Amino acid sequence: MAARRSAGLMVYRRPAGGVEVLLGHMGGPFWARREAGAWTVPKGEYEAPEEAWEAARREFREELGLEPPGGAPVPLGSVRQRGGKVVEAWAVEGEVDLAAFAPGTFEMEWPRGSGVLRAFPELDRVSWHGWDSARALLVSGQHAFLDRLAEHLAQSG
Repeated sequence: MAARRSAGLMVYRRPAGGVEVLLGHMGGPFWARREAGAWTVPKGEYEAPEEAWEAARREFREELGLEPPGGAPVPLGSVRQRGGKVVEAWAVEGEVDLAAFAPGTFEMEWPRGSGVLRAFPELDRVSWHGWDSARALLVSGQHAFLDRLAEHLAQSG
């Protein structure tokens, strides 16, 4: 069986004195009381024939309810997360109006075994984070995306 594949978009900006990346806190009861390791690049699963880049942009729209910035994409490659899912990501420089954040939702049985389906936001909040904050909050399997973006920015000036 092939690994599940996701595609994501790491939006970044350069305020005076640094770089910030846009991360989302994963929604649902499992993540509700967690901070460290509970944040992610906006991403989602896709299947062929959809292209990963198009899936990354679609998932950004679905998870945030916002249009992704139109900057030039920087390929960040892929990582295999602990659960086996392969995530491919791109970085795009730009601004996002967080006041217009309108998350998509998913349904799950909660509490488990109750037979009751409840809707939860895919991401319950989004915010900008500097390098140190992002590394502390981001799910560990996605740290490589931060490293690759930092390397790209160092090389490009």
